[in-house]
Amino acid sequence: MAHFFIARPVFAWVLAILVMLAGVIAIILLPIAQYPSIAPPAIQISANYPGASAKTAEDSVTQVIEQQMNGLDNLLYMSSTSDSFGNTTTTLTFAAGTDPDIAQVQVQNKLSAATPLLPIDVQNQGVRVEKASNSILMVIGFVSSDPSLDNNDISDYIASNVLDPLSRVDGVGQTQLFGAEYAMRIWLNPYKLESFELMPSDVVSAIQEQNAQVSAGQLGAAPTTPQQQINATITAQSRLQTVEQFKKILLKVNPDGSQVLIEDVADVQLGAASYQTVSAFNKQPASGISIALATGKNALETADAVRAKLEELKPFFPEGISVVYPYDTTPFIKISIEEVVKTLLEAVFLVFLVMLLFLQSLRATLIPTIAVPVVVLGTFAVLLILGYSINTLTMFALVLAIGLLVDDASWWLKTSNGSWKKKV
Repeated sequence: MAHFFIARPVFAWVLAILVMLAGVIAIILLPIAQYPSIAPPAIQISANYPGASAKTAEDSVTQVIEQQMNGLDNLLYMSSTSDSFGNTTTTLTFAAGTDPDIAQVQVQNKLSAATPLLPIDVQNQGVRVEKASNSILMVIGFVSSDPSLDNNDISDYIASNVLDPLSRVDGVGQTQLFGAEYAMRIWLNPYKLESFELMPSDVVSAIQEQNAQVSAGQLGAAPTTPQQQINATITAQSRLQTVEQFKKILLKVNPDGSQVLIEDVADVQLGAASYQTVSAFNKQPASGISIALATGKNALETADAVRAKLEELKPFFPEGISVVYPYDTTPFIKISIEEVVKTLLEAVFLVFLVMLLFLQSLRATLIPTIAVPVVVLGTFAVLLILGYSINTLTMFALVLAIGLLVDDASWWLKTSNGSWKKKV
């Protein structure tokens, strides 16, 4: 093989240039991450059963979902958690090499059979299927310097106006809000319920019946008289909006004709849908969003895209809200990659210096020195073909491989010089 390229130097140079060009293109296309993605793909199913205990959520939600997940292709194992707030999470781990998109579709198909078996409250809340990701890219904090805004105000605004746009940014795998949206909180008084001979289920039924979106029909729809010229759809405000409207929900009519309203048995107020999370930043009210990197995406490009989207949304933020980044992995990724590149350049320089000092021949020194960038750039092309990424481990592997590369080049140089001297 060596004689083939020695006899064709132009072909060897052209091939080396093509390899380096392929490497440069691969560097542009390769994803950049802190560590390589070696974990098997996983799909996560999330559901919420409002007001349920951990045991109730496990029996009525988690077990139902787990029973339907049997028979999935390449499924290794599954794990589930249920907490005292009614949240359930089922994580299905598949064999390495499984396409996560195909696995997600299969899980969604299996879940469609389990959904009718779940409690109606869980179905109303919705069951989410997502590709699980443990690679948290950054945490974004939203801090208010305005004392009139509390955690609930910030969280509700972020959930309504910021969370969805960030979820659609290319490279974002998962987003999680550290907070909750607004909800109408109804705090029942058990003593008053007992005095009116009511149960909590009676209150729930009354709210569901009197706070429903209904179709009001049409005006002038067929069949009608020939003189009817207008056909209009009627829009009716059927859902309740204010605290006062919820207070006036009718629960019961007594034999004497008096009415029992929600305000007679409960305190009604506008609050957070959940009080599991309370966020603060430097003793100021705050809310936050965690961003998880999607599989195979560039961490640095994704982080830049998220920041650009936030800059686009900032002009619409309420006055006093600022953005902070309490956790961000991209600076460490940049520093680690820069340090490894620096080490790589130092290794190339030291190889050149040592070869020049001991061989005392510039021509002989240039041969292994030129081989280093050709092989290193070609390695990036191989990484792209194999689906790998530029990360700390792959860069350190390149640094270690330089020693082997120089040894091989030195051996080839020694063999070539020996053969040349024999011919002379």
